[in-house]
Amino acid sequence: MGEIAVIGCGTMGHSIALNAAWAGYDVKLYGLNEDVLNQGWNDMMDKADVLIKHHMINSHELEKIKSRVITTVSIEHAVEQATFVIEAIPEDINLKKNLFKELDQLCNTSVVLASNTSGLSPTEIASDMSHPERAIVTHFWNPAHLIPLVEVVPGEQTSGHTIDHSMKLMSQMSKKPIRVNKDVPGFVGNRLQYALFREAQHLLEEGIASKEDVDAAITYSIGRRLPKTGPFMTADMGGLDVFTAISNYLFDDLSKASSSLTTISRLVEEGKLGVKSGEGFYQWDPSFSEKINGERERELIHFLKQDLDIE
Repeated sequence: MGEIAVIGCGTMGHSIALNAAWAGYDVKLYGLNEDVLNQGWNDMMDKADVLIKHHMINSHELEKIKSRVITTVSIEHAVEQATFVIEAIPEDINLKKNLFKELDQLCNTSVVLASNTSGLSPTEIASDMSHPERAIVTHFWNPAHLIPLVEVVPGEQTSGHTIDHSMKLMSQMSKKPIRVNKDVPGFVGNRLQYALFREAQHLLEEGIASKEDVDAAITYSIGRRLPKTGPFMTADMGGLDVFTAISNYLFDDLSKASSSLTTISRLVEEGKLGVKSGEGFYQWDPSFSEKINGERERELIHFLKQDLDIE
């Protein structure tokens, strides 16, 4: 099946490594030092324990997953036998450009070099490479082992072979890859997500609804049907004449803000960053955080069981 190297073992890296090993691939997981590698391994095992709890895997399968993952602090060791490399380091364009230049020198030209960036340009990431034709974005969504979507985004010089290989591998990893035809900021998923988030901020700023009611408007309506019908299928089912008429009178009144609005900007300035600081739009004490994360994880597992036809 080939070996996958995952460069970075933080929030996304360890989850991608778990997904790849779960799909049967041998994985080398690279971290900057032993401390971050140990944290990444422990986080991966915590996620695997949840899979066992929800009968997604059994203890025998867990041992197989563990046997397929090797951790290393040597980037040369990480990629020496890899046929596909997935970068999952922080969202800093210069860090990524430098890493891809290094990987380009370390890896055979047949090896695909993929970035897990959520919106940075694959063309720019590959701009210092000698072989930019083998660079591509494979954007996994967090948590990578539970959410099926992967956005496959070629750069201006990415080859057709690299695109096809990436789409095939993502499918073999039980993901749902989509091909993004143009290198645009945010790709597809984040453009849709942040269009919704902009309007949510606008509704809050204008006093149209509280943050709790804005959230409820999503979770108890379109959030219930979007898992089965996306925006275009939903429009077909509702009637394109109806959706056209509503678009014609509503679009002009929607937010056109070009940057974050007042409330979120103030919260960031005050160091209130959400879960990571204990307060954001909501108060995140440990019990509340555990409750919400557990509920979201259970919901994602419920949908994934349906996708994988697991009872």
